[in-house]
Amino acid sequence: MKRALTLFCVILLPGMLMAAKRPPVATPPAPVAPVVAEVPDAGTPPPPEPPPPPPPPDPAVTAAFLDVVKVLQSPRCVNCHPTGNVPMVGDKGEIHAMNVQRGLERVGMSCQTCHRHSAVDGPGPVPPTVKGWRMPPENMPMVFQSLSPAQLCEQLKDPARNGGKDLAGLLHHVEADELVHYGWNPGGGRTLPPLTHADFVARFRTWVDAGAPCP
Repeated sequence: MKRALTLFCVILLPGMLMAAKRPPVATPPAPVAPVVAEVPDAGTPPPPEPPPPPPPPDPAVTAAFLDVVKVLQSPRCVNCHPTGNVPMVGDKGEIHAMNVQRGLERVGMSCQTCHRHSAVDGPGPVPPTVKGWRMPPENMPMVFQSLSPAQLCEQLKDPARNGGKDLAGLLHHVEADELVHYGWNPGGGRTLPPLTHADFVARFRTWVDAGAPCP
C-alpha cells in the first residue's frame, strides 16, 4: 500500500498539479447578426419631365415660307412635281398628252426629246424649253402638289427626299438652277409665279437663315 501511494505521488500528482495551473480555455463569443436599418419603400420614381416644346417660329419667317409655298405650288413648279407619275401642262393642271410619265428613260426616251435646250419657233403653243428638262426620279419624286405647308416644309429640308441637299444647297438650287429660272420665263403666254424670282429667293433665304422652321 505504501508503495502504491508513493507511485501515485510520483507519477500522477505532478500532472494533476500542472493541469490545475493551466488557464481555462476561453469560449468564443456567439456571432452577432448585423443590424440592417429598414429603409421605407419610396415607390417607383416619377418619369422625367418632358423637354419644353420649341418656341413658335417668328411670324415673319412663317409668312416668308408660306409665300415660298405659293410659288412651289403654282403651275410653273407643281406641273412637274405632281402627286402621281404623269406631269401636268398649262395653267389648269391638265394631264400631259402622249402617255408621258415619269421613268421614260427606261424605254429609251427622254423629256428632252421635245423640251429642247433652246426655244422652238412654230405656230400655237410650243413645249417649254430649258436645259435638263425632266421630272424628279421615281425614287425621289419630290411631290409639291396637295401637300400642306408643314408637309412640304418637312420634305424640302429632308436630304433623303430632296436630292441630298442641305439648307445651303437648297438655297443655291432655287437661286441658280436653270430649271428654276425657267418658271419666270416660260413663254407661250403662260402665267408667272406669284412672286418675282428675286422676292422668292429672298423669302427662301429668310426661312433658311432662321433654321428652316415648319409652320
